Parts: sequence; C-alpha cells; structure tokens
Amino acid sequence: MPQDDREEPRPPLPILERRRLEALLLRQVYDVVRERSGAAEAEAVVGSAVSRAAIAHGAEMAGGGRPDLADFRAILPLWTMEGALEIEVLEEGPRRLEFNVTRCRYAELYRDLGLGHIGHLLSCNRDGDFCTGYNPDITLTRSQTIMQGASHCDFRYAMKPDAE
Repeated sequence: MPQDDREEPRPPLPILERRRLEALLLRQVYDVVRERSGAAEAEAVVGSAVSRAAIAHGAEMAGGGRPDLADFRAILPLWTMEGALEIEVLEEGPRRLEFNVTRCRYAELYRDLGLGHIGHLLSCNRDGDFCTGYNPDITLTRSQTIMQGASHCDFRYAMKPDAE
C-alpha cells in the first residue's frame, strides 16, 4: 500500500511563543537603531513595525469579512492559550466586550527578556491596532496595563455607535 506523504496539520503556535520569537529579533533591531539614532528613534521604529504587523494580523484574522464582537470573543482564546492571559469577563454582548486581565504572561516574558522598558511597544500597543485591521468599527479603551505597573489591564471593547 502506498504511504501518504502528507503532513499532519500542526497545532497553531501559541501567540505567547510567537511574541517571544519576535521579541528576540526586535531586541536586535531596537539595539541597532538605538546605537545609530538614539532611544527615541528606536522606539518609534519598533513601534511602527509592530503596529503594521498588528493591523495586518487583524486583517488576516478577519478573512476579508467584517467580524463583530462575538467573532472577536471567539478568537480571544488564541491570546489566552496556555495561560498567557488570565481574564475576568465583566460584560459580554453584541455592542460591548469588557474584561480585566489579572495576569499577563506577555509582560512577564518581556521583563524576563530584559525588554520590560519596551514591552508596551511589543505587546500592549498591538491591541488597538489589531482592531484597525480586524474591524475598524471596534474600538478599544484601556486606561492601565500590567506592563506599565498596574494591578490589571482594563480592556473595554465597543462597537462604534454608527456601526451595524
């Protein structure tokens, strides 16, 4: 009987592991730009690159459609996979999704890598940019993050009032 050479489907790479791999490379980029042009320019370059990547990831996840907050809630486990985030859902409905992150292993990862000072660029700033690519009618309001020393992150997603 002929052997089937097709590979078994691979499970998705946990986003926490993706972020670790990206951070190892972005650390080098940050250091090179900082040495050549200063810390402010290094932060601007890394921040812009990560923002573009987040928008592209959002568009990829949208798959050409116009997902809503229920769709967003359905993909949230990708970010919480393997305990990467511990969340407490406060409100969940068609127009709002509100939760607090009470543990953020992304923040822990960046601190362990010595990148806590730019962790907000590598992770936190992605969240709103992801929405831009996923569905620009979804807005994120957040006043604090664990990455920047708060006890929890307060994620407040909403559909814009005029969005269908």
